[in-house]
Amino acid sequence: YEACAEAAAWLRARLREPPRVALVCGSGLGALAQELSEPQSFNYADIPHFPRSTVQGHAGRLVVGRLGSAPCAVLQGRFHLYEGYSPAQVVVPVRALALVGVHTLVLTNAAGSLRPHFGPGHLLVIRDHIDFPGLAGRSPLVGPNDERFGPRFPAMTDAYDPGLRRLALALAPKELRARPGVYVGVGGPSYETPAECRLLRRLGADAVGMSTVSEASAARHLGLRVLGLSLITN
Repeated sequence: YEACAEAAAWLRARLREPPRVALVCGSGLGALAQELSEPQSFNYADIPHFPRSTVQGHAGRLVVGRLGSAPCAVLQGRFHLYEGYSPAQVVVPVRALALVGVHTLVLTNAAGSLRPHFGPGHLLVIRDHIDFPGLAGRSPLVGPNDERFGPRFPAMTDAYDPGLRRLALALAPKELRARPGVYVGVGGPSYETPAECRLLRRLGADAVGMSTVSEASAARHLGLRVLGLSLITN
């Protein structure tokens, strides 16, 4: 908690306006930050306790400004278990931004399709997830619980906010063929074998990726509203 609070205090001292919505940009999706008005940009390397992005397509910057009328924080790049970070390190930005004042988190990712009707360029609006690392004990909530973040046993029945999900489905451009579905998070970094893909399909997953689930769990622990979006890329 102290590390996240230090990062939050560092940001508060520099921000003209505290963000209320945070968007985590998955691989290749960081260009959204260019849409912000009056942006302030911070390198992850300068923010106390933030890890460093090591993956191509993740710029490693936090950009804060307004998107429309909403004060937003855009994370250009995230952290992954396969980079060698612990689950707690992966979610430092989510926790720090919640302490700054964020109440809604939008998680985006690039994912692989597990269904014939999902093709590259389609959009999965996540209605639920399967957290393979978390089921194996690699959750950011493992360890002594700090009540300042949230309760010991947070409910995950509505991990992805139904109202935000309906809004995303209603507003998505038709060419994205947006539909709700289940995202499964795996550890990576190797892609899934054909046998693993068959297993994941039988478990009810529609798309697979190597991110998002830890951040969603930490966000719900904090009481944030969460929207998850997967761009199908392969």
